[in-house]
Amino acid sequence: MREFVFKAWNSVMNARHNPLRHIPDENVRHLVMQVLAWMWCIMFSVYVGSIWVFGVTAIAHLLIIAAVVITVSTFEVAKRKPDSFVKKEV
Repeated sequence: MREFVFKAWNSVMNARHNPLRHIPDENVRHLVMQVLAWMWCIMFSVYVGSIWVFGVTAIAHLLIIAAVVITVSTFEVAKRKPDSFVKKEV
């Protein structure tokens, strides 16, 4: 059952496993996944019947995306310029 859930998740949420993997440009794949995410936020809000739900889900998605961007940026700085995390004596 656990493996089924894992495979089902990847088949939808992971652009390396879902049909978007055929798009050669990773940036375009990411953009398409973002557009789909926003579409589902809007559709969920329409289903629930409240534009407030859309506002909450939109803000939640923005916060999660911002957290991912900050994490990836920090990892890149650590990889490329590890000395920037060391306190320099004056």
